[in-house]
Amino acid sequence: MLKPHNTTTFKRDLKRLAKSDKDLEKLFSVMILLGNEIPLDLKHRDHPLKGDWKGYRECHIKPNWLLIYIIEGDTITFARSGSHSELFDN
Repeated sequence: MLKPHNTTTFKRDLKRLAKSDKDLEKLFSVMILLGNEIPLDLKHRDHPLKGDWKGYRECHIKPNWLLIYIIEGDTITFARSGSHSELFDN
C-alpha cells in the first residue's frame, strides 16, 4: 500500500469540488484503488503526462473530471483534480 499525500493545491481542488455537484465518492474510490496499487479499469484512461507535468499520471474520474497524481517510492501524491480547462488552460 502506498502512503497518500495531498498537495495544498489538491486540497483546494477538493474544497471546490465539494461545493459543486461532483460525486466525491467516485474520486475517493479511484484514489483508494491507486493507493492499494490496484490497476484501474480502462474507462479511467490512466496515462502518463508530458511537458510541465512529465513524471505525473492522469486518470479520468468521469469524461471531463481528471485526477493528476505521481508515485514516488512508497508515496502517492495527489496533485490536482478538476476539468481539463481548470487544470490545463492558462
